[in-house]
Amino acid sequence: MFISDCRREFYDVIVSQRVLLLVASDVDALCACKILQALFQCDQVQYTLVPVSGWQELETAFLEHKDQFKYFVLINCGANVDLLEILQPEEDTFFFVCDSHRPINVVNVYNDTQIKLLVKQDDDLNVPAYDDIFRDEEDEEEDSENESDGSEPSEKRRRFEEDVIERTMKRRQRREWEARRQEILFDYEQYEYHGTSSAMVMFDLAWIMSKDLNDMLWWAIVGLTDQWVQDKITQMKYVTDIGILQRHVSRHNHRNEDEENSLSIDCMRIAFEYDLRLALYQHWSLYESLCNTSYTSASLKLWSVQGQKRLQEFLADMGLPLKQVKQKFNSMDMSLKENLREMIEESANKFGMKDLRVQTFSIHFGFKNKFSASDIVYATVSLMENIEKEGPETTNFIKALDSLSRGNLDKLHQGLDLAKKQLCAIQQTVASCICTNLVISQGPFLYCSLMEGTPDVKLFSKPVSLCLLSKYLLKSFVCSTKNKRCKLLPLVMAAPMDVEQGTVIMVGIPPETESSDKKNFFGRAFEKAADSTNSRTLHNHFDMSIIELKTEDRSKFLDALISLLS
Repeated sequence: MFISDCRREFYDVIVSQRVLLLVASDVDALCACKILQALFQCDQVQYTLVPVSGWQELETAFLEHKDQFKYFVLINCGANVDLLEILQPEEDTFFFVCDSHRPINVVNVYNDTQIKLLVKQDDDLNVPAYDDIFRDEEDEEEDSENESDGSEPSEKRRRFEEDVIERTMKRRQRREWEARRQEILFDYEQYEYHGTSSAMVMFDLAWIMSKDLNDMLWWAIVGLTDQWVQDKITQMKYVTDIGILQRHVSRHNHRNEDEENSLSIDCMRIAFEYDLRLALYQHWSLYESLCNTSYTSASLKLWSVQGQKRLQEFLADMGLPLKQVKQKFNSMDMSLKENLREMIEESANKFGMKDLRVQTFSIHFGFKNKFSASDIVYATVSLMENIEKEGPETTNFIKALDSLSRGNLDKLHQGLDLAKKQLCAIQQTVASCICTNLVISQGPFLYCSLMEGTPDVKLFSKPVSLCLLSKYLLKSFVCSTKNKRCKLLPLVMAAPMDVEQGTVIMVGIPPETESSDKKNFFGRAFEKAADSTNSRTLHNHFDMSIIELKTEDRSKFLDALISLLS
């Protein structure tokens, strides 16, 4: 059931209860969690936080805690499946689900008692009507015996024939309704996509209750930026939501001219700006950022000798000396940095990079530290998917969560260093896949498989890193191929998951087209292909388009996928 008043129907209900927070392992979920934690701290709400990376962990966490808790808050998990069927909860258990995954399962939408959905009211959900999906069970077996003994035999026969006709009609109507229901559900559930960021939904709640702080606003910005960096939402949706947040930024960050505020050394200030679409360039050298940003790397085709020449021409066109470009951005001459954005934009237009400027926000901690929202996203993802083992499974989650607090700048800088390594690994893998022709056309989709022993292959056994690699690879392949048909195809990418168990992780990415609405059909296609071939797959991720598969079942699974999508 959709909640129309988040404050009354959600927050006021849980504020006096012990609450279990089940939080998915993505940056938007972490940001939403931070906002909710800050609200809980204001009102001294007792809660337990459990990170969950997939359906199995969600079920395990629920089973472990169902006796102690009656109120569960699920962040970025649980909306797109029938929760009651999976978890089998008691009738006095309540779930509040704040999840950006779409489409929302119809059973969750029409359950009025136990499932409460926190969704932005103006999201276009296209949920089918109740009567088209659910039908009250009627007792279709009617008593055919005639009560009155005095009836004529001919009268009995006539009534019997009428009953038979009526039952036949009802059965036919039932079949037609079932067929229509399947069609409606197929259309509704066919594509997977994302709605408004969960962090923005939580910030709206804080704002309604007049408890919104600048920190909460920053987390909402990072949650939205995560969706944009990972290509989960359309450019139009991003710009619309940026506009909404910009009004809040103006409200929270107007410059007070009194000395007390303007000179505070630890003040936090958020600013809206048109920035360069270059990853981590303020914490790196401009040269390395240009080489490791997917947009510039794909546009200039930096994996080829010709592409490297174009990069040198691009830098020469801007009039930037190599010595300046290759040193840390902070150490560049101030005279160059002042007009850098304008110089880069002007040259980028000549080289066909018309979208190098992007609307975003930056944050200043005092005078020294400045970060853009995308910097925080890359750093948090890298901390969360760090492959160096440092204790229990939840260590990475806690580190990533802590890095979002302004008091933990050391963790944030550690995340930025890991993010640089991650982006370098992605670009090197993209270059080697294109140069060695690893991307092959399978008919209805492109396919690329990383072999065991490939450099950094362990990093790509993690879902977010593999998705980023797949999206960057598809962008680069579309720029490099001369085959017009291949430019319109989606990509399926596989990487080794667990060598001992013989599993691969596989992800499906929608086509890279101008009009792309970011809707992904691979979730349902993977399910059908696995069912039709009895492939041993594990659909454990909250994103349906990411699955785990036994290595020996891969070829028959791909054959089924090809015939299904042809």
